[in-house]
Amino acid sequence: MKPNDVPILILFGPTASGKTGILLELINSSKGLPIEVVSADSMQVYRGMDIGTAKPSKDERFRLPHHLIDIRSPGEQFNAGDFVRLADEACLDIAGRGRLPVVSGGTGFYLKNFIMGLSEAPPSDREIRARLNRELREKGAAALIEELAAGDPVSAARIHINDEYRLLRALEVLRLSGRPLSSYEVPAAQKRPGFRFIIIGLSRPREELYRRINQRCEEMFRQGLAVEVRKLHEAGFTPRDPGLRAIGYREFFVEDEAGWRLSQDIEGVQALVAQNSRRYAKRQITFFASIPDVKWIEVGSSAETADAETAELVRRELDVYTQ
Repeated sequence: MKPNDVPILILFGPTASGKTGILLELINSSKGLPIEVVSADSMQVYRGMDIGTAKPSKDERFRLPHHLIDIRSPGEQFNAGDFVRLADEACLDIAGRGRLPVVSGGTGFYLKNFIMGLSEAPPSDREIRARLNRELREKGAAALIEELAAGDPVSAARIHINDEYRLLRALEVLRLSGRPLSSYEVPAAQKRPGFRFIIIGLSRPREELYRRINQRCEEMFRQGLAVEVRKLHEAGFTPRDPGLRAIGYREFFVEDEAGWRLSQDIEGVQALVAQNSRRYAKRQITFFASIPDVKWIEVGSSAETADAETAELVRRELDVYTQ
């Protein structure tokens, strides 16, 4: 099947906005849709990181197939270029079997690159990257963020201090080309040719979203998030690895002269995970505003009917675009 024959539903929202529940509703009832999901979550790609990334359960994935989950070790890098390439392959495969690809998640950078295309920033330079890694160890992330802010304030404002990969990449581009990474961005009005994107964003009132984030965090700890992190640490992974820089994992670690160890203050860790998750949701909402042509749907507050009602609104939007 040629790409221009493929309609793709993009369904996104901030963390804890209820994406999985709504997707499951889309396959239920007499109006059930023949869909498969391509995960646009930068941390669900990592094996062994199930609770903290809120992966759909095995039963949910049996009922609704998901792609791009559990495809990397936590020690392996995974970037927007990898995502776009693999998402393209998955969408063409899904559509070729007569089903509707749904690209869904909360990693706005992946979604925007999938819709708009990748920038033409220069490729990685091994020597510059090695030098930056040494500087990160010797000076710390705060010093590098300060350097980035002087030369590329747009990227510096977007990058969290714990997101070492994006921080080093932005500085690498700045040193290599003399241009800020943000200057390579694809123009907002330009979409990738060949695909028919149906773009739907989910929103909730801010207080309701934060309440759901707090509840999700509590549930993760009840499910055994601390045990999951301990197993990953025992396997040799630390926040130096791409996977364990994620919210829900990095907060467990304390670095001292002996190296990385796990905090014993579980209540303090839980509070920090919830706080960082709320802050991340706020950044997601800000970034989502840069994605063009989004049909926004506000999810209802009724726990019993919200998913079904929202799924029906999504179906109606699909009907409009596919008639």
